[in-house]
Amino acid sequence: MAMILDEDVPADEGRRVTAILREELARRRISRQYLADHAGISISTLEKALSGRRAYTLATLIRLEAAIGVPLRPQPAPAPAASSASAASAIGLAPGELGYYSRPSVAPLEGSYVTLRPSFSGRGSIFAYRTLIAWDEHASHLIFRESDRSDAAFTQEGVVSVPNQSGYVYLVTNKHGQYRLITVSRPTIDGEMHGVLASLIAGRGAQLTPVATPIVLVPEARFKEPAFGRIAPGDVLHGEYAEYLRRTVEEPFALFIS
Repeated sequence: MAMILDEDVPADEGRRVTAILREELARRRISRQYLADHAGISISTLEKALSGRRAYTLATLIRLEAAIGVPLRPQPAPAPAASSASAASAIGLAPGELGYYSRPSVAPLEGSYVTLRPSFSGRGSIFAYRTLIAWDEHASHLIFRESDRSDAAFTQEGVVSVPNQSGYVYLVTNKHGQYRLITVSRPTIDGEMHGVLASLIAGRGAQLTPVATPIVLVPEARFKEPAFGRIAPGDVLHGEYAEYLRRTVEEPFALFIS
């Protein structure tokens, strides 16, 4: 067994592992030293592997997986989709876990949105980025993708759930079991969708802290020249963006109870 654990992984597999580790280090804002300490390997070993000067061994991958909770080795192919999901897709419906909706029923949701929420840094600032909602023909359901984020490492994409029972729209990210959830209203007469973002933010050191905040998706066509990134008080669009978020809380589209 020792000989197997000491085997070097192939070079192409090592490059894939390095890409995953670099993304996780950036996304979680943790240092290489922190990762090495928690994986029980030397910082020298980690540095050489990340730079391509030393191959990863199976033993190193196992330790790194345990430290970050993300699979680094090839995973078995997923089991075939449940027959109910396949049947729904065959007749143009989203899977049951997303609400069994048809494309015509959710067509008003498709499009490009300016997404606004309070900034997690900078008092009074607003964080703005673009969200595209579109129909995935192969999967037979809506998907969303973010872009134009100033913190590009945290760009999200995922699936859109639209159950009839609640009357709300859910934008769900599931990355290695870690969820981020946006719950918004169906579009208003002007096409806006107001609601709540539930996510994690970087806390002290490498710690992540749960956070909930108002969020609104505004059709991009509503703006002549939308601005993205951190919009500080005094910036040209700050007042207009702030009004959308004020409505989210005060009308109210969402309640925040403490």
